[in-house]
Amino acid sequence: MDCHNAEDVKRIVKDRDISFIQFWFTDVLGFLKSFAVTPSELEEGLSEGMGFDGSSVEGFARIEESDMIAMPDPETFQLVPWRGEDRPVARMFCDILNPDGTPYEGDPRYAFKRLLNKIGEKGYRFFVGPELEYFYFKDNRCTDVLDAGGYFDARPLDMASDLRRETIFGLQSMGIQVEYSHHEVAPSQHEIDLRYDEGLRMADKTMTYRLVVKEIARKNGVYATFMPKPIFGQNGSGMHVHQSLLKGDKNAFHDPKDKYHLSSIAKHYIAGLIHHAPELTAITNQWVNSYKRLVPGYEAPVYVSWARRNRSTMIRVPMYKPGKEMATRIEFRSPDPACNPYLAFAVMLGAGMDGVEKKMDLPDPIEEDIFEMNPAERRAHGITDLPGNLYAAILETEKSKLVREVLGDHIFNKFIENKKIEWDRYRTHVSAFEIERYLPRL
Repeated sequence: MDCHNAEDVKRIVKDRDISFIQFWFTDVLGFLKSFAVTPSELEEGLSEGMGFDGSSVEGFARIEESDMIAMPDPETFQLVPWRGEDRPVARMFCDILNPDGTPYEGDPRYAFKRLLNKIGEKGYRFFVGPELEYFYFKDNRCTDVLDAGGYFDARPLDMASDLRRETIFGLQSMGIQVEYSHHEVAPSQHEIDLRYDEGLRMADKTMTYRLVVKEIARKNGVYATFMPKPIFGQNGSGMHVHQSLLKGDKNAFHDPKDKYHLSSIAKHYIAGLIHHAPELTAITNQWVNSYKRLVPGYEAPVYVSWARRNRSTMIRVPMYKPGKEMATRIEFRSPDPACNPYLAFAVMLGAGMDGVEKKMDLPDPIEEDIFEMNPAERRAHGITDLPGNLYAAILETEKSKLVREVLGDHIFNKFIENKKIEWDRYRTHVSAFEIERYLPRL
């Protein structure tokens, strides 16, 4: 909608006869929260923000200090495409403030903005291009697929091309550029790739993307899920995150004289991600189910390594094309699409910048298929594993000074607390697998 300030928002609300304006924000786990105001309340909402009770929002305030203010960002004003054109509905992302107007430490968007401002003081800008995979199922109570298609299949095997098409139109109507879309490897699995953008805008777009995918699916009578591993024996859904740093108008990752076309900054950045990868994993793969995807044999990276062409590594450097210096980037392949993008992008950036600041050395790339190596061969190459389950990941994150610094004490402690509760519930749950396997025998 090309809004730059509160006056632009008020003008469009009046001209387009907008019925409600939704104020969006996220909790610590990355779940979208929303409440709607009418146009008559918009003036106050834009100037002073709207108060709400934060005590019921996961990871926010305790009940005795629950007053929060949602301050909308006018530049994020867009119409939501699933509400139609008759008395349309709009949305704005919000920053969460304390009653005195200071930023709230438990706001994931603020945690990311704080780090972006920090690197901005050094002349850097962070750009991100995520690739989110997801599934379409008949409803949210089963994993009945819509098709038997595979990677890049077209009709008649791909039965959801019209769904993706409508979703892309919805994203474009909200100012989100799409590069391409296709059927993914597993039955009923799909991917829509977004054109890269500055970090905070892309985190907002990632939240929007997930909701648009789900709402367009719901409108068409099916269910879309970003659950990392919903089907046993099939590939899970990942979120490969392409990322780069700009300094001024130049890509700080590009060096035309280097054999990999990577600058020293890019190499240090990759080294930082490799060094910190285990302690980031609870943030980038935050659910018990995330670790059903991170297993050998299903294309998901489980080993800490990097390469240029090798897609079995955790980090890949897409091949350089002459004249495309701005496209020089790295691809972090372990995250999944059910993470909180504000926190996930923040810890990736924090790890990479730690590598840059400390000039960490980059090991040699691994171009062999790591999945074909035995443990001794992996050890000989210096390849280590990512955490194998949520609890192992929590332990790595809990001792991480870097993650605590990036997220701040409030979010860090609330996140760890929540994940420990999730793990405790999971480890004490008696599954259908156990009943089927053990009850007749023991």
